[in-house]
Amino acid sequence: MSEKQKPKCALIGEDGNIFNLMGIASRTLKRNGMQEEAKEMCDKITSGAKSYDEALCIIGEYVDITSKEEVEEDEF
Repeated sequence: MSEKQKPKCALIGEDGNIFNLMGIASRTLKRNGMQEEAKEMCDKITSGAKSYDEALCIIGEYVDITSKEEVEEDEF
């Protein structure tokens, strides 16, 4: 299977504005060397998502949505 590892992204507990969440996920992807995926994700959300839930599902296709605590645990 050639599916890339999804980077963990701390979105739980953040401001729920979809553009805020999209920005956090995009930065996470870019930090992990996934610039193309970041652009693709943002394009999919802005051009195709018809609801908040649909936009969240798209973000979830690109990053592993976690809380800050989970991300911090992995850094040690």
